[in-house]
Amino acid sequence: MIAAIVPAHNEEQMIGPCLQALQVAAAHCALDGEAVAIVVALDRCSDATAEICRRLGVHTVCVEAGCVGVARAAASEVALALGARWIGCTDADSRVPGDWLVKQLHCGAGAFCGVVTVEDWLDYAPTVQERFLASEHLHDGHAHVHGANMGFSAAAYRDSGGFLPLVSGEDVALIEAIQNSGARVARLAAPQVVTSARRHARATRGFSDFLKRLEQQVGHDGGVPGLALPNIGRKSAGAC
Repeated sequence: MIAAIVPAHNEEQMIGPCLQALQVAAAHCALDGEAVAIVVALDRCSDATAEICRRLGVHTVCVEAGCVGVARAAASEVALALGARWIGCTDADSRVPGDWLVKQLHCGAGAFCGVVTVEDWLDYAPTVQERFLASEHLHDGHAHVHGANMGFSAAAYRDSGGFLPLVSGEDVALIEAIQNSGARVARLAAPQVVTSARRHARATRGFSDFLKRLEQQVGHDGGVPGLALPNIGRKSAGAC
């Protein structure tokens, strides 16, 4: 059995398309009918997120942490209890491609790290998009860690100690722990996950904050190519 996990805090606007994309990926013919469990960790949700999850028939677990590390860990534990041999990890404001789980399962490693792309740049200036595209290295062997596009085997997750209770950087910490446990991490340019450029972040120091820092940097240096960029995924982390 395979699982896909999603942390969510008041995501009624985004969770539907996210889960529908996951359900398409779960039905991919190359999975040969293997069961796929989708698990949403509802972290202090007070909107219709839980009801949307119920209507779409996915598993949920409730936490009251206000902490993405705790939410991802709770969803992972449910996935493991259901018997998952592999866990794909994404975010509620993201949409995975149809071959997302298939490509992860065939990566030949204990964990997978992918890249993200943005379709709707909202009110961000074109220079911000250009700088993001310059920083997001779309090639195999990249150094990125995105919680919206990663996965790991059950064995690698258990051996690493799992997600730490961090308000940010929990994805980076897990990948580092998996590497330190001796498992190989496949850093591949495909499949890519579409994520949101929204300005109102759900997680502290997450992707939204990264884009706003990038916007400030572009404003300060005029968008001059070649200047140092923030390394997404290498954010300061704090326990919740």
